[in-house]
Amino acid sequence: MKLGQKNEWLNNLEKVTSTFPERKKEFKTESGINLKALYEPDPNLNYEEEISYPGLFPFTRGVQPNMYRGRFWTMRQYAGFGDAEESNRRYRYLLEKGQTGLSVAFDLPTQMGYDSDNSLAIGEVGKVGVAIDSLKDMETLFENIPLDKVSTSMTINSTAPMILAMYIAVAKRRGFDPSSLNGTVQNDILKEYAARGTYIYPPRQSMRLVTDLFAYCKDHIPKWNTISISGYHIREAGATAVQEIAFTLSDAIEYVQAAIETGMEVDDFAPRLAFFFNAHNNLFEETAKFRAARRIWARIMKERFGAKNPKSMMLRFHTQTAGSTLTAQQPENNTIRVAIQALSAVLGGTQSLHTNSFDEALSLPTERAALLALRTQQIIAHESGVADVVDPLAGSYFVEKLTDQIEVEAEKLIRTINDMGGALSAVEKGFYSDEIALSAYNYQKMMEDGEKIVVGLNKFEIDDKIKPEILAIDKKVEYNQKEKLKKLRNERDNDRVNSILKDIQTAAQKSEPLMPLFIDASECLATLGEMANALRKEFGEYDNM
Repeated sequence: MKLGQKNEWLNNLEKVTSTFPERKKEFKTESGINLKALYEPDPNLNYEEEISYPGLFPFTRGVQPNMYRGRFWTMRQYAGFGDAEESNRRYRYLLEKGQTGLSVAFDLPTQMGYDSDNSLAIGEVGKVGVAIDSLKDMETLFENIPLDKVSTSMTINSTAPMILAMYIAVAKRRGFDPSSLNGTVQNDILKEYAARGTYIYPPRQSMRLVTDLFAYCKDHIPKWNTISISGYHIREAGATAVQEIAFTLSDAIEYVQAAIETGMEVDDFAPRLAFFFNAHNNLFEETAKFRAARRIWARIMKERFGAKNPKSMMLRFHTQTAGSTLTAQQPENNTIRVAIQALSAVLGGTQSLHTNSFDEALSLPTERAALLALRTQQIIAHESGVADVVDPLAGSYFVEKLTDQIEVEAEKLIRTINDMGGALSAVEKGFYSDEIALSAYNYQKMMEDGEKIVVGLNKFEIDDKIKPEILAIDKKVEYNQKEKLKKLRNERDNDRVNSILKDIQTAAQKSEPLMPLFIDASECLATLGEMANALRKEFGEYDNM
């Protein structure tokens, strides 16, 4: 144990206790046993490994000295479907039921930079998320939601700058100071080429959009997390736990290096970097994975990039339970899977959490299933006792050793990627996608051979005649979005719109800042597809075939 850190930890604990007084000050078990904030090795015993203090480098035990004894993680349920009005109703419903942050899912046309009336959008409008074509849709999406009080996460990548610009424009129209906005935009384009596929432009041009957003937010929206570097989709595509953190942290290294090369100082932007991880079924491996990821990132930022601000070294992350583990067979079983996965995220020290709904292998979540998913988090927070102690699994022979082993294996893979020229080069060479495909194949083969048991899928099967309620998206959504676009284009100042779209293309050509132009374009009711097309004219589209 690093005993020299204890006084610093105690001082920090005192500060955050006074800053976040929401939770009670005394914690006991149901038997009346008093619980300390932190448990540490007996100094008279000889421990092989040192266990650091939470809130202090390298943050193995958490990024805050008191973790959930100060306040719970943000309960941020991922939601969005149909049109903005329908999604707004779901957001307000979840907030009324105790959700503490918003997480917006966008439909595929929005993610790919197509308006709802584009021929390529036919059949996809509002299907896997909400359709957003213009500022008017964005205003409806956040109607009656206090943007200065609610933290908003938006899962959007290729069109992240345009979507954030619309969000800023909404805040300005409603009288909120944009500098007060708090939230996250995913903005992680590298994993799209390797695992998810919602890219538009070639990788190097897309990287420029990422760092352009970094620079704008540093000066204008200081509380905003400028990127959520995502291992979630890498894991969903078939990666292992080790690959998930190695690929994610390698991507993060690439983003930090790209930002530095634009002239930014590391401590000017690194405190607003956030991460997004998956939580799978193996409770202890997942918990150890989160602890190892924090430790690796802290050392990368301190030793490789020379960060001085401790916040630049903190790996703050959102977690989502694993959609790929959900089964359409016996879907109620998914409730138990989600609870175990959510528990691993909490034991691993997540800052925010989304719990999947049990019906997501069949459709978008129904209201009932979404509420049960939220209640899962609330039961873990208020009834399980796991939030009453900082890093409750620390000191476990198994968890500490597993943390060390995951760290070693992930660092080996990070070095391999570094030797290839970094994440961007590895993505372009197909290294990520090849490694993920091999891991996915091995997992599938284990399932088919019966070596890996999935309850209700390859063992303990039943002929289940009862099917749960399924959420269906009304076909009228696509028609209505097209009609709204037609009206918008007839009523707006098209000369002004065309002028700003030309300015966007020129700025892209000259490598000038784009975010201010996206905000101007949003305010004059340029559509998302029009802004994306202005960049297509300059950057082209990426074809990995």
